[in-house]
Amino acid sequence: MNVIVLNGGSSSGKSSIARCLQELLPEPWLHLGADTMVDALPPSLRGDGGDGGGSGGISGLEGGDGTVEVGPVFAALDAAWTLGVAAMARAGARIVVDEVFLGTTASQARWRAALEGLSVLWVGVRCDPAVAAAREAARGDRVTGMAAAQAEAVHEGVTYDLVVDTSRASAAECSGLIAERVLALG
Repeated sequence: MNVIVLNGGSSSGKSSIARCLQELLPEPWLHLGADTMVDALPPSLRGDGGDGGGSGGISGLEGGDGTVEVGPVFAALDAAWTLGVAAMARAGARIVVDEVFLGTTASQARWRAALEGLSVLWVGVRCDPAVAAAREAARGDRVTGMAAAQAEAVHEGVTYDLVVDTSRASAAECSGLIAERVLALG
């Protein structure tokens, strides 16, 4: 197994699951994802003004109603990021990808194309919108409404090998199910 892709909305528990997987799996796994990529952007591409402050970046991360929108500059960098993560996996790194498929099936298709030829486990990380919203409020580092807006939307039309629900099981329990599958697949 080269890559585990965790897809779920904001505050669904993906990062907690990824950290648990790093402890459970016998080989070292890198944890990379949407937050890693966004954190690497220059501040000018992380604006509130509808398209990343007019720069073609990403907006909605620091204000608004919880809706996240991406512009063409962000989309190009995100595509390069995806190919870079795939290149690391091809070079021998095992990677847990922590993603939010804002483009639903198009997002998954982009990742599938980049990861072609690699052994990938596709995992849907579901969370009841109310539970995700409560986590979002407790975190204090997300725009109110983002978790509820993304909870179901990011899964529309996306296919998985395994689905876990963090509103019904802990991150450790969900990670255990994922690790069992990874170890069974080799």
